[in-house]
Amino acid sequence: MDLNLRKAIVSNIAENDQGQLEATIVDAIQDGEEKMLPGLGVLFELIWEQSDEQDKHDMLEALEQGVKQANNS
Repeated sequence: MDLNLRKAIVSNIAENDQGQLEATIVDAIQDGEEKMLPGLGVLFELIWEQSDEQDKHDMLEALEQGVKQANNS
């Protein structure tokens, strides 16, 4: 079976507004289920592709800090 996970995920959220997208992200993080990780990865990919260099830099700084905090927990 040929399954394009990215296309399926984007198709599932294509009509969502900002509030629904936020709820999707928050729910995925709060549930902590690993099955949600591919979806979050696709959402991050979409954000990354729409970001300018300053936004990417800011995200990388936030990610670096988050990794350090998670590692110290």
